[in-house]
Amino acid sequence: MTKSPFDIDVAMRRIEEAVKPYPKAALFELAEEGFSSPFEILVACIISIRTFDEVMLPTARRLFAYARTPAAIASLTHDAIDELIRECTFHDRKAHQILAIAKLVIEKHGGNLLCDRDVLLSFAGVGPKCANLVLSIACNEPCIGVDIHVHRITNRWGYVQASTPERTLAALEERLPRRYWVEINRLSVPFGKHICTGQLPRCTTCPVLDICQQVGITAHR
Repeated sequence: MTKSPFDIDVAMRRIEEAVKPYPKAALFELAEEGFSSPFEILVACIISIRTFDEVMLPTARRLFAYARTPAAIASLTHDAIDELIRECTFHDRKAHQILAIAKLVIEKHGGNLLCDRDVLLSFAGVGPKCANLVLSIACNEPCIGVDIHVHRITNRWGYVQASTPERTLAALEERLPRRYWVEINRLSVPFGKHICTGQLPRCTTCPVLDICQQVGITAHR
């Protein structure tokens, strides 16, 4: 059967409706709960690396219950931070990273993390994904946060053809309308977790099946 041309406007409208029953993308949920400063979103993004949202959310909330600002984080010891985030993957390394960033924000930026891409990327271990998510969620700057879900889904659609998340980011910046630069991550996370899954995606009930090219899919539900 010949597929219809991929229409990103149609896809985004349908996916917005399809993901309503599912939990929101974790960083967006934290922001709605009030943990919306650039520093909080950056710390939460660091915690989220290689960690399921179901673990990341209570972990971030537990840390923020004790400390939410660079000054408050910097007043804690590494061991204290490590204990608070112990449920996440690579917690020891992340505790070092979070503490180091808090101290740098105090020493070099007056204790206030600004909405500055170069500053965000200057921190050890912070890459384009976390930097862009901070800018888009905390700073209201249109940026594309390409995680595994955005990378997998947009390539499955045939909307971009890219071998790595970094190349997917570059391709989406060229093609994706700016009005969707924040939305693509907000919607792709629940869509990728519950419908367009990594293994055995739910293609038969997918709202964009008629326009998806199903690139790389060999088995589905």
